Order: sequence, then C-alpha cells, then structure tokens
Amino acid sequence: MQTPLARPRVLALWSAPRARSTAFFRSMVERGEFTALHEPFCNLVDYGATTVGEAEVRTGPELIAAIRGHARTRPVFFKDTTDYRYPEVLADAAFLRETRHAFLIRHPDEIAASYYALKPDMTRDGIGLEQMSELYQAVLAAGGRAVVLDAEDLAARPDATLAAYCAWAGIEHRPETLSWQPGARAEWERSNRWHQSVANSSGFDARRTEYADTVENNPRLAEFSAHHLPFYEALRERRLPVPVA
Repeated sequence: MQTPLARPRVLALWSAPRARSTAFFRSMVERGEFTALHEPFCNLVDYGATTVGEAEVRTGPELIAAIRGHARTRPVFFKDTTDYRYPEVLADAAFLRETRHAFLIRHPDEIAASYYALKPDMTRDGIGLEQMSELYQAVLAAGGRAVVLDAEDLAARPDATLAAYCAWAGIEHRPETLSWQPGARAEWERSNRWHQSVANSSGFDARRTEYADTVENNPRLAEFSAHHLPFYEALRERRLPVPVA
C-alpha cells in the first residue's frame, strides 16, 4: 500500500499529441499556485532551448536540474507530448521517482487524423503512444507514481476527471478552473498553430472535428494507428476511473 501523498513539488502531464493536453494545461494555469511549463522537453527538440522561470536551458539534464531547482521555492506543473522520445528523462531514475506523472491517452485513430491535418509529413512515431508506454514503464520501474487519464473522459466529464486527477495528485480540486478567458498564451507562442482550438475556447469542449484524411481512407494513417493500438489498449486498461453522473 502506498504512503499518503504529500503536497507535490513537480507534477508532469505526458500526453499523446492532439489529446486535449493544452486544455488541461490551460486549466492548471488558472490555479495560480504552479509555475506552468508548456512542452519544455519538446521545445528542446524543436527549438534547441526552453525557459524555466528566467533561466534558459539547452539540454535535457539542464532542464531537469532547472525544474528541480525552481520547485524548491514554487511547485512546478509541466505538460509535454510524447511524439518524441526523451532519453535524458528515461535515464534519470531520481527524476522519474520524485515527480508525479500523469499520462493522457487518446485513441490512435483520432490522433492520426488530427495530427495529419496539421503535419502531413508526420511519421509513425508522431502518434506518441509507444514512447508514452516506454516512459510509463520507466516511471514504475524507478518506483515513481503514475496515473493514466483518458482524453475521452476529459472531454465528456472534465469536472469529474479533474477531480479524480487532483485526488490522485494530492491537490485541491477547483471547479472554477474548468473555464478561462479565450486567447493565446505566451507559453505556446512558438507552436501557436497547434493550439488554436484552445486559444479560441473558454473551457473544455467535447465536440469532434471531422477530417478529410482518416484511418478509413488513408492507408498510411491506418498503418500508424495499428502500430500504436496495442500500447493504447494496455495503457487504457490502467486508466483512472472517472465517475459517471
């Protein structure tokens, strides 16, 4: 039996791409007590640098050290996507153990269509669920805390999903954080085109977008999804139960 959770210093949300993780991030920003970092490890891969507070960092170990250092005085929440593999995270057993890790999944059929609409030259790894599974297993192997969240639950029952997450994480659930003022955020300025739906929103949205290319009519997307389906199904079996009203 696990010991009771103390107030967290670092919370991580590792998300498959296109899984409503930016809406989750936006909700966490509304809380006010966390330094909220948006895709810091992804930024290192895409842009060669990211910031933690006032510090600019350029390597994975520097980023982990900066997160740890910042968390000594103010708790940190970061969200990142698993369309990339992060060897520096996988190699740091202490970081895996010290941080509380949530993993946000979405069905690979849906990820494929949404991702392809923005990045037609996507690769199979872009679905992100295989890399997520590896990271999830690494957290468990390091003795860390991990929980799986389902984007379908987050869209359909945001209040109940966030309440369940907060209970797991050891933080107070605040229903008022389910809504926010529309608008872009400085944290995602460099990758703004990926976050337009959240920028134009004032809360979680369960509506589904129809895409021209899907696994039904694009064999490449069907192949990508099929590769990641076993990882999705294994993770989904361990998802956090969310009460249905």
